[in-house]
Amino acid sequence: MSEFPSWGFYPPAKDQSLIELKTRFHPLPTSSQSILPRGLGRSYGDSCLNNGGSLIDTHLLNHFIEWDHQNGVIRCEAGVSFDEILKLVVPKGWFLPVTPGTKFVTVGGAIANDVHGKNHHKSGNFGNHILCFELLRSSGERLICSRRENSDLFFATIGGLGLTGLITWAEFKLAPINSSWIVQEQIQFHSLAEFFQLSIESEKDYEFTVSWVDCVTPGKDVRGIFIRGNQASPRQEANFKVHADPGIKQIPFFFPEWSLNSVSVRAFNELYYRKNLSSTKTNVVHYEPFYYPLDAIHNWNRIYGRRGFLQYQCVVPYKNDSGKALEEIFSIFKKTQMGSFLAVLKTFGAIKSEGLLSFPREGVTLALDFAKHGIELLETLELCDKIVRSVGGAVYPAKDARMTAESFHSFFPRAEEFKKHIDPQFSSSFWRRIL
Repeated sequence: MSEFPSWGFYPPAKDQSLIELKTRFHPLPTSSQSILPRGLGRSYGDSCLNNGGSLIDTHLLNHFIEWDHQNGVIRCEAGVSFDEILKLVVPKGWFLPVTPGTKFVTVGGAIANDVHGKNHHKSGNFGNHILCFELLRSSGERLICSRRENSDLFFATIGGLGLTGLITWAEFKLAPINSSWIVQEQIQFHSLAEFFQLSIESEKDYEFTVSWVDCVTPGKDVRGIFIRGNQASPRQEANFKVHADPGIKQIPFFFPEWSLNSVSVRAFNELYYRKNLSSTKTNVVHYEPFYYPLDAIHNWNRIYGRRGFLQYQCVVPYKNDSGKALEEIFSIFKKTQMGSFLAVLKTFGAIKSEGLLSFPREGVTLALDFAKHGIELLETLELCDKIVRSVGGAVYPAKDARMTAESFHSFFPRAEEFKKHIDPQFSSSFWRRIL
């Protein structure tokens, strides 16, 4: 752990020094090396690595500054985690406006990666709810950034991968909730056409949508479980129950590398699909297992072994026949038998991302996890990149460990505009790779 790895343990972390910032009032440390802010290290690839440079540890920037529980506006330091925010605001009837699949991320990290969640079609990205933040630059400047003040840096910093400076604090709007519970409906689908139909039917009346998809079972069609949900009404569950701290469930060691293979992944997919044999299942669940199922297991990333793993998350726009592009990608993985048991498929709505490098755009996003298998996996993912490029899509930098510079500039056409706003002392392993 002294090397401060990414969540995927790939690429390897090496030769990184850690600099602790004691308060938000302190200046940035002087360093002959490049620097990069670090939150809780949940980025999968090398966007949170600065090999050969320094990381700014933000864990002491963990204070709440102001909390208006009448209007749902909160201001806190950038090192405050979503976990800590939920413990404060849920009892007052508020929730995060947008949350990814883990609550163990910091506010600064959520802004830097412009995170999204199951409610994108209703609420957009986390960046859409940011009101303002303070940005500390290596020059010593402290800039208040908002849509009206220093707006160029505001839009560059949202989704800007921590490269424009250090966010010291941020203010954002929360979302009101009726209770801590979600009415969840799970529906089997047996093809991409069924998935698209369920998505169209659900986006108007359901706040949350996501799907687990089986990408290894042989056959042309893709099957899965479509999950949609809404807040439970107060009459169904009246209390605002906060999530509990994680128990003792954890992965205490790295799994052997042979434990995850095409046979075990296919068996998992079959069992998961058959667990939901009834075509439709409805139940009421607490927000924690609904939003954060993997948070219940500490260090779940160790199941892939010491070699680590890669997550591939892409988005393909509706306008360019996203169904055909997804069919091609699924076909590649079925042929190569590079299975993923964490395979997620969902739609992004029409709410526009505001960051210059924000990933979400209207269309369909697919996320897949793969144990690091070597050159064959990298070549396979490059084939997928070509498909995504051909339809005007993108790959998520927060999850990436291998995209080329050519792909990055195709996926993010405003990259040249973004470069103008990078702090000259800030850098990352990811950024140096795609230059």
